[in-house]
Amino acid sequence: MPKVQETILEIDLRALKHNFEYLKSKLKSNTKFLAVVKAFAYGNDADEIAIYLEDLDIDYFAVAYANEGVALRQAGVTKPILVLHTLRVNFDIILENCLEPNLYNAKILHEFIAFAEAEKQHEYPIHIKFNTGLNRLGFWENDVDYIVSKLKQTKTVRVKSLFSHLAASEDLNEKTFTLSQINNFKAIAESLSKAIGYKPILHICNTSGVLNYPVAHLDMIRCGIGLYGYGNSAKESAHLKPIASLKTVISQIHQIEKGESVGYNRAYKSDEPFTKTATLPLGHADGIGRIYGNGKGFVTINGKKAPIIGIVCMDMIMVNITGIDCKEGNEVIVFDGKTTSAETLAEGAGTISYELITGISQRVKRVIIK
Repeated sequence: MPKVQETILEIDLRALKHNFEYLKSKLKSNTKFLAVVKAFAYGNDADEIAIYLEDLDIDYFAVAYANEGVALRQAGVTKPILVLHTLRVNFDIILENCLEPNLYNAKILHEFIAFAEAEKQHEYPIHIKFNTGLNRLGFWENDVDYIVSKLKQTKTVRVKSLFSHLAASEDLNEKTFTLSQINNFKAIAESLSKAIGYKPILHICNTSGVLNYPVAHLDMIRCGIGLYGYGNSAKESAHLKPIASLKTVISQIHQIEKGESVGYNRAYKSDEPFTKTATLPLGHADGIGRIYGNGKGFVTINGKKAPIIGIVCMDMIMVNITGIDCKEGNEVIVFDGKTTSAETLAEGAGTISYELITGISQRVKRVIIK
């Protein structure tokens, strides 16, 4: 790679391929693989990642909202795209872009069927989600009869899949609860499939579900965080490769005397006779939130940790480089797959890797490594 001269997010598609192949090795040969590429593919680059995964023969994609699916279509993605959080206002663009809506309650099911009838659709693919314990989106078990009655009244839609979402698949202390979710979903799916006369694709496993509950792989699995290099446990993360590396450079170095302060509200005051600080060109507008300030976060410069001091600014952070041999223009690693993982950085600030990586601003330049 050329020398880093600004803040960049390197995205290594070789690592993505490794993760895809590792996760796929856990599945039976006939189990489909759905890649979750919502939120810019977890803060990376959804277009590049989806196109690359199509080349690897992925079966399905999922996005949170319809406009994310539209962007993928405009980038040339052709595989089926499930919209996980369908909203009435987006029915038109869902149809125009051959996206497949998740219909999760009576209102949205009724409205989409009416819309499909008005548009003279025939067996348009839809997905039905059931709530088995996460209590976020989804029909309840006692809604099966209502769903069946609506489906039997129309030929405009056809159920492509039935699915649910595990609430605590990464926490083996919650194994009893997770197994109850799995068993409940299987019973619901069997009841509904029998009533409509055909069997849709069934899926309930997220990344941790894939790794911890092989019994629940069913017809398809959904992987998000695992594709991007994190397994929700040290054991599984060791088999995966983080695909993203956030790097920046030292803009300026200061020498601070005892009693002098750094940054807004004088949040950092030096109590040492001599402190050396470096200013870096990234801040909370780039995704490094204020929670990483005052020593909770750090960066790595020439192999040594440099804690973030003071309050994180919108466009800059300051770090303590006392004792580190470096100069202006040197490369700085915020997180990567080798020096510091996003999991480690996030844990130090009391959050999780998901929040850190999905929060990297779109103004940060993406550099794709193929």
